[in-house]
Amino acid sequence: MAQMESSQLDMARKIEKKGISEIPAESRPAYHLSSPVGWMNDPNGFSTYQNEYHLFFQYHPFSNIWGPMHWGHCKSRDFIRWKYLPLAIAPDENYDEGGCYSGSAIEVEGEHVLLYTGVTDRYLKDGTHDYCQVQCMAKGDGLNYSKYKGNPVITGDSLPKGGSTEDFRDPKIWKEGEYYYLVVGNRNMDGYGQILLYRSDNLEQWVFLAVLDQSRGEYGKMWECPDFFPLGNRQILMVSPQDMRAKGYEFHNGNNSIFIYGYYDKATYHFEREKVTSVDYGLDFYAPQTLQTADGRRIMIGWMQSWDAKLTNDFWNWSGMMTLPRELILRKGKIYQSPVRELECYRKNKIEYTQKRISERTVLNGIKGRIIDLQVDITEFDFHYFAIHFAYNEEYEMLLQYNHLRKCLTIDRTHSGLVRDVVCRRKMAAEPFISGTQKEVLSLRLLLDRYSVEVFLNEGEKVMSAVFHTPMEADGIVFDTDGTVCMNVVKYDLCV
Repeated sequence: MAQMESSQLDMARKIEKKGISEIPAESRPAYHLSSPVGWMNDPNGFSTYQNEYHLFFQYHPFSNIWGPMHWGHCKSRDFIRWKYLPLAIAPDENYDEGGCYSGSAIEVEGEHVLLYTGVTDRYLKDGTHDYCQVQCMAKGDGLNYSKYKGNPVITGDSLPKGGSTEDFRDPKIWKEGEYYYLVVGNRNMDGYGQILLYRSDNLEQWVFLAVLDQSRGEYGKMWECPDFFPLGNRQILMVSPQDMRAKGYEFHNGNNSIFIYGYYDKATYHFEREKVTSVDYGLDFYAPQTLQTADGRRIMIGWMQSWDAKLTNDFWNWSGMMTLPRELILRKGKIYQSPVRELECYRKNKIEYTQKRISERTVLNGIKGRIIDLQVDITEFDFHYFAIHFAYNEEYEMLLQYNHLRKCLTIDRTHSGLVRDVVCRRKMAAEPFISGTQKEVLSLRLLLDRYSVEVFLNEGEKVMSAVFHTPMEADGIVFDTDGTVCMNVVKYDLCV
């Protein structure tokens, strides 16, 4: 497909190409997708096209800070090795001159169709601030994309009464039967978030169907980056609320991502909420999006950063990375998250300890590294606290600590080398589970990748994600306890 002429797009692609060539591979994560150059945030357009996985993302290639949003682009065959492609769209039309904001993608009759939010942000001659958000479309061949001449395809004219034209963004599209559907975030007249459902038979004309759910002041304000999908015998509405207040360990202050479990009547477009839980309990996670693979798996990826604690090193020319894609499974009424199984193909050099007892600070021979898959299963609990110090040397450390009396797991980056006043500690409830041998087990799986960690509790019952900028020479791992711990430990190097 011929690409529409765009001097802004051409300039951004040239800057991107030059920037990628100047960034050494060893400064990047080994198996997590990072920004090609400049700033990256929300994942967009996570989709399958011509039997490959494509991911787009919010992108400002000109600097390491947020700016007018473009869509970066990459693809993979296995969710682990990603190939950078030239950025896909730039804010170069009057309806998106303020930025090409988040959206989604779908394959339709051989074309890759992108749905995104265009932003108008300008001052008129009379001094009025003209700001609005609309939904737009582009089509392409997996490499080059042309914006639809009839854009925007959804405007504020379609909104239910009281819906904000200034907060109306992040369409997520899917096809069901003969129709296309999308959900999109909006703010209603009371100032809180709501999710709207639309339908189309041709991608060009869209009809508003229903308000699926609303915050009503209970779960933050604006609801961003919605996704709506079946999982097991439930329907899941996944959103990213802004301006939430903490509720115990379940939700933290600021920007969250939540699973809303429920039941959906397709005939009446009615979604009945059942319960709400956090998607990720760590320090750095936002704006997740899912796709469904050809073999039926529901795979999710998120931005591994926080708006209020942006960690960017001045000596890097890139900022922002994604989580490892995770498979979502509904089990016993809970969503479990597991690293995509494709990661196992890259595990090498297995080191294992079985029923290892420790009662003091302990280093296990061969258990170290910063690009590893580490499994620690605690099988006896004669202690108050147990800690894993990783990315560790005499100067730096990351800390994962389990308080058995309070059944609480804490991640802490206070001594990871930070020189900024950012959030460093977060906690979540962590109960041991009953294993197949009828014994209590607390299972911790740590995926380390140079400057990040993802901690999967109890086979993915809960997850904590965190970014840290500790120098790579800090690669030690130390176990510690105030009592006696019996544990099984398995470590793999991840060679990507």
